[in-house]
Amino acid sequence: MPVVTTDAESETGIPKSLSNEPPSETMEEIEHTCPQPRLTLTAPAPFADETNCQCQAPHEKLTIAQARLGTPADRPVRVYADGIFDLFHSGHARALMQAKTLFPNSYLLVGVCSDDLTHKFKGFTVMNEAERYEALRHCRYVDEVIRDAPWTLTPEFLEKHKIDFVAHDDIPYSSAGSDDVYKHIKEAGMFVPTQRTEGISTSDIITRIVRDYDVYARRNLQRGYTAKELNVSFINEKRYRFQNQVDKMKEKVKNVEERSKEFVNRVEEKSHDLIQKWEEKSREFIGNFLELFGPDGAWKQMFQERSSRMLQALSPKQSPLKSWGRCRDFQLDNLHKP
Repeated sequence: MPVVTTDAESETGIPKSLSNEPPSETMEEIEHTCPQPRLTLTAPAPFADETNCQCQAPHEKLTIAQARLGTPADRPVRVYADGIFDLFHSGHARALMQAKTLFPNSYLLVGVCSDDLTHKFKGFTVMNEAERYEALRHCRYVDEVIRDAPWTLTPEFLEKHKIDFVAHDDIPYSSAGSDDVYKHIKEAGMFVPTQRTEGISTSDIITRIVRDYDVYARRNLQRGYTAKELNVSFINEKRYRFQNQVDKMKEKVKNVEERSKEFVNRVEEKSHDLIQKWEEKSREFIGNFLELFGPDGAWKQMFQERSSRMLQALSPKQSPLKSWGRCRDFQLDNLHKP
C-alpha cells in the first residue's frame, strides 16, 4: 500500500497522496480506522474534533470512477461539503443529500464557516455560528461537522481530514479575491458537482421577511414580543397594534357572516324539506278528497243509497180498503166467465 507523505505536494498544491501522481515510498498494509457512516439516527452527528480520527493507514488517491464502483472496500469515500447554512432549509438539505449519495459508500463531512469569517467575506447572518453548527448536526445526511471551516480549502486541511472529494454546485464561486475558490480542487480532479434547488435560498427567505416586514412585526407583537425587542418605534408600535385590532374586528365580522350564511343555508334546507313534505301531504289530501267527493266517489254512492231509502220511506203504502176492492172486482170478473 502507498504511504501518505504530508510534506510532498503536487503542482496544484494538493498533497501527492491526494493527487494523480503515485507515492514515492511503500509500507506494510495497515488497517483503516476511519469513522464509518452513521447507521442509526438516534443522536446528532459528531463534531470533527470529537471523532479523533487517528487512522494511520495510507489514504490512496481515488478517481471518481473508482469511487462510484464502491472502492476502496476497507473504508468509506470521504466527501466534503461546505457552506454558511444560514436559516437551514430544504435547498441545503437537498444539496447534502446529493453529496451523501454520490458514491455507494460515502462518509459526508460538512464544514461550516464561523461568524467572523462569514461576516468578513459574505455578510451578516441571521443565525449565529453555534445555531448553524447545531442545524447541520441534526441533518440525517451528515456524518460529521467541521466547525470554523476555512473559506478556501488548503492542502493541509484536505490532508488533515483525509478528504477524497469536494461536493458543491458547479457555478463558479467568486470570493476572497478569487474568480472561483474551487478552481484548484477542480484541477486536481477532486470536485464533484451537485445541483442547486431552484426557488429556495437563504437570500430568498430574508427577502420575504423584509418585503412583508410589517406583517411579521405585527405577528410578533401579538405573540408577546416588545417593541424594543423588535426595534420598532413608538409610533409604529401603536400603528401595528391598531391594525391588529382592526384585523381582529374584520375576523369577527367574517365569522359572523359565515355563521349567518350557514344559518340561512340551514333554513333554506329546512324550508325545502317542509315544502316537499307539504306537497306530498297536499297530493295525498287531494287524492282522498277526490276519492270521497269525486264524480264516482264514495260520497256520491252513499248519497244515492240514502236517497233511494228516503224515497222508499216517503212513498205511501196501499190501504186495506183498496186492496179489498181489487179482490172483489177480480171475483166478479171470474163469476161472469163460463
